[in-house]
Amino acid sequence: MRISARTQYALGAMLALAGADRPVHAEWIAGSQEIPRRFCDNILLQLRRAGLIRSQRGPDGGYWLARPAGDIALADVIRVTEGVEPAARPFPAAAAPLAEIWDRLRSHEDALLSEITLADVVASGTHPSALAQQETH
Repeated sequence: MRISARTQYALGAMLALAGADRPVHAEWIAGSQEIPRRFCDNILLQLRRAGLIRSQRGPDGGYWLARPAGDIALADVIRVTEGVEPAARPFPAAAAPLAEIWDRLRSHEDALLSEITLADVVASGTHPSALAQQETH
């Protein structure tokens, strides 16, 4: 699976929002996640149009998650920025069985990314092993 810079930035922005206890400004998100400001604005607009975040203008405004972090899976964000991957093209002759393998691989990726929520990642902090421990229990 290839994850674009747009998707990496979108996931970073969503995690910054998941860790915030109040609405935050785009400038703070861009700075904290090292996202170029104009790119951040475009990503936030895309996420807002998809219904993953909300926003309000003004000095007391900003951006916040539209749902609790535990209700937003990594797959939700990836689908917004990457779209849904089309089925693999048919493989000819001896390579034909690869189509099923590719479908299974995509299915496993989607299942894993659908299980892990923003809250899971925030809870794991700087210790990636915490996510691995969650998967084994």
